[in-house]
This record gives sequence, C-alpha cells and structure tokens, in this order.
Amino acid sequence: MDFAAAKEAFFQPREGATAPATDTPALALRHVLEPLAMVHIWSAPAHEHLQKAGLNFLTGYVGGRGCTLGDVTPGVVASTFAVFEPGLAADLWRQARDTCSVEELLEVRVAGGGEGLRAALAGVDEAELGRVTRRLREALDAGGPGELAGRPLYASLRDQPWPTDAHTALWHVASLYREHRGDAHLGACVAAGVDGLEANILTELRAGYDLYEYTGTRGWSPEAMDAAFARLEARGLVANGALTPAGTGLRQEIETATDLAQQRVVDALADGFDELVATLGSWADRVVAAGWFPPDPYKRAAG
Repeated sequence: MDFAAAKEAFFQPREGATAPATDTPALALRHVLEPLAMVHIWSAPAHEHLQKAGLNFLTGYVGGRGCTLGDVTPGVVASTFAVFEPGLAADLWRQARDTCSVEELLEVRVAGGGEGLRAALAGVDEAELGRVTRRLREALDAGGPGELAGRPLYASLRDQPWPTDAHTALWHVASLYREHRGDAHLGACVAAGVDGLEANILTELRAGYDLYEYTGTRGWSPEAMDAAFARLEARGLVANGALTPAGTGLRQEIETATDLAQQRVVDALADGFDELVATLGSWADRVVAAGWFPPDPYKRAAG
C-alpha cells in the first residue's frame, strides 16, 4: 500500500460520528498523544523520508515500529503487532529489512517524527515543548522499572537515545506513551482470552465501525474474520453484527485493565493534568488540521 492509498482508506469524512468517550485520565491522555506519536508515519515529511529509503506506507509502518526491537525474527514483530494478520506483519518486516538495515529504519523513523512535529507545531515556543516533554518523561520514570514488565515495544523504545531536539523529543515521549499503553492493552486482551483478531472485532464494534470495516484493513481474510466472529458469538459476546451486553462489558473490562496498567504513570501527572491534556490536545488538533493524522474519530479510538 502506498501513501495515497492509505490516505484514501483512512481519511474519508465520517459526518456526525462521535468516538467513545475518553472518560478516564489514561484514555484522555492517549487521545491527545496518538496524533503526535504517529507523525512518523502520516506526515508529509515522514512520507518523503520513507520514499527516499525505498519504503512504502506499510513497510514504513511495520519497519518504523519494529526496528526499535533490533534485528529480530519476523515472528517477534508479528507477536508484538498482534492485531495484524501475523503472516502479513512478518512479511512486511522482511520487506522492510530487505530494503533497509535496522539502523537505517531507525534513522528514517526519527527523521520523520521530528520533522513532522516541527512542521505541524511551527511557532509553538520550544521552551513550552520542553516543559511538557519533561513532565511526560518524569511521569514515565516515576513508574519505576516495573513499567518494563510485559512491554517489549515500550522497553525497546526506551533503549533508544533520547533526542536533543525539542520537537523530536516530544514525538519520542508521545511514542513511548503509545507503546506503553499498547503493550499493556495486548496483555489485557490475552488475559481476557481474546486473540488479536477477536480484539479487532470487539474494538471496531465498540468504536462504531461496521463489522469488519476496520478489521479488514489489518490483513485478515474473510474466512478468518468469520471464524473469529463465530468464536465470539459462541461466547455470547457478539450477535447480529454487534456487541451484546456481555461483549460490551468484556470490552470495557479490557479497557479498565489497560487503564490500571498505566495507573502509576497517570498518577504522577495528577497535578495540573487537565491543563496538560488541553495543551497536548491543541497540538494534536494542529497535526490533524495539517492532514497528518486521520480526522475520523473512530480511527483515533481504534488506534
């Protein structure tokens, strides 16, 4: 998939759509950090760097996230991506590695992230960027070494050098929060007896998508999606293309468990939290206005 096809798939207007409420501090933080973290994939500067490196949108996405793990086997990357069809994730990693070294993938990732935010947030005081970045970084550190447990993408990202440029540092800390929550979310799904494909279906129906509308973009075949729906149906979690009350309840339990896994970090941000979220939200809005993150509220909710 090239960049134009990706934008065609995910940037369509969705009139009157509202995303699920971000009614917990952890979800509110995720909502405002998601566009900042993903500029290394969606922004025009990132696209230019991907093209120069010989990568397309999908190899850039998998290569750009997987490279922090180092020179690992395709199965490792597939396991951490989880909600993608494993064969697809593994093959995209192979393609990315056939095109670039791990070091080159890391360079492309950082360049796209830093330049993307620098362009989107032009005119924002760098001292303010630094202040917000320090707060977010200190909260992660306050969580202690226990925050690494069961979080491979987060842990590998923490091993990367901390950027000295203000915009790149903000992008980096936003990425850390994204992987911190994402790794914990996958753990919560596994604990609930939900595999990656089933998690996709539960999430898309919770967000408001039609059945398979979002799951199908993760490379799953119609047969695999139907089989997963049948498994969920047998558990009483879905029926007639929608979540049942039991399914809604289980999906909320997964979200609650994910929030709990972030609690120590969120607690460290309690003082002035609303002001922090408002500031980050204004910056996220600028990324969306630039056309560098999908405006569809369902997409941000499903992230």
